[in-house]
Amino acid sequence: MNFRTRRTEKRFGGSPGRGALQACALPLALILLWAAEIRAQDTAAWIEGYQAAAARIIGESFSGTFAWGRLAELTDSFGSRLSGSPSLAQAADWALARMKMDGLENVHSEMVMVPRWIRGNESAEIVQPSPSPLVMLGLGGSAATPPEGIEAEVLLVSSFADLMQKAEAARGKIVVYNVPFTDYGETVQYRIQGASRAARYGAVAALVRSVGPPGLRTPHTGVMTYTGDGPKVPAAAITVEDAERLQRMQERGIRVIVRLKMESHFEPDAESANVVGEIRGRENPEEIVLIGGHLDSWDVGVGATDDAVGCVVTWEAARLLKKLGLRPRRTVRVVLFTNEENGSRGGVGYRDRHSDEASLHTLALEADSGVFPPLKLGFTGAEADRRRLGEITALLKGIGMDGLEGGGGGADIGPIVELGKVPAMALSGDPLRYFTVHHTPADTVDQIAPEEVSRAAAAIAVIVYAAAEMPDRLGRPAVP
Repeated sequence: MNFRTRRTEKRFGGSPGRGALQACALPLALILLWAAEIRAQDTAAWIEGYQAAAARIIGESFSGTFAWGRLAELTDSFGSRLSGSPSLAQAADWALARMKMDGLENVHSEMVMVPRWIRGNESAEIVQPSPSPLVMLGLGGSAATPPEGIEAEVLLVSSFADLMQKAEAARGKIVVYNVPFTDYGETVQYRIQGASRAARYGAVAALVRSVGPPGLRTPHTGVMTYTGDGPKVPAAAITVEDAERLQRMQERGIRVIVRLKMESHFEPDAESANVVGEIRGRENPEEIVLIGGHLDSWDVGVGATDDAVGCVVTWEAARLLKKLGLRPRRTVRVVLFTNEENGSRGGVGYRDRHSDEASLHTLALEADSGVFPPLKLGFTGAEADRRRLGEITALLKGIGMDGLEGGGGGADIGPIVELGKVPAMALSGDPLRYFTVHHTPADTVDQIAPEEVSRAAAAIAVIVYAAAEMPDRLGRPAVP
């Protein structure tokens, strides 16, 4: 039997109703069946000692909607949490207080200076051949337009190579990158580099087709950077639908004039903080299993999927261990990182502060790709560690999460992983659903079902407990 909770049809904008509770609850009979299934499997012998703890963790995680409620409280109470904003600072204070209420140990914040980018008022509209607004979002880090805006003809291109071929035509134009979304790694380069590439050929601004699948005319923001000493032209994202409209008009030979106005600017760096809580190891507290996500978000939505839910499910994993009285040999450390979205200074700050214990990190796991099913666990590291963690995932077969794929790690844990050569894992959900709401106003808690949060938290808690409890640590050869 493979137990998978039935997805509820209803989505929840406030507290989950009776349907959510019934869908999320894992009945005792199913827990016992699941445990029997694990015992019957051909699993590594050493895993047998962790079956009872895994069953308790999964049962507790699915027994209610606590974690989803915490996610709703975070996103409802503090909204968007852009680096340096008062709402991010308030969310960090809230997390500190709640971690202490949960009984986590060594709860504290670690100060990090972060960039403070302000969006300001912004707009884009077609002024010729007929006035019509465009739905847009300025890209994070973009320079402003002059107060009166920029008004220029648009030039649509399909790639950087296409832009190079049209170099002469780009001068004095607003370059529009109409590049269909394939996957994030391939398509995001146009958002990040597009403005500087366009400025190289004399363009006065850049508009980028949103990096994500079509989403009912929803624009996606995200960070961009300027390279070299060329002009810093303003850059914004427009919707898939508007980019396609402009494409059709250009192909008909219509001269399209767009007016772009943006007030975006940087203010001096601001104080922020990583939020830290632990379950101290009972035998080897100096050895650390690190888990976490990033607390900051973009300023256009509440960042439920990116990445409030990653913070909540890793934090919930530690809370489950605490509630069940499961104190492993090694320390489990939860970090809610700051400034992943537009600077990654939280991850760098953690590395710098903990560089002397980098080699004592035995595993690092980041959750920053949502919890939409089907959930997957990725790993990067030595083959011996991959094998051991793969054996641990047998404990998750009952919730459909056994097995490991490639692609462990993340932006926040990356600096400490690289410094300490630490085995790295990542929890990731369905990329199509994730990137549909990624960096948009549509990234809200009602997109996420309670059982999705419970499953992710349970999986992380089981992995973390076994990795922190096993006699021989990860990151070095196993004892025969």
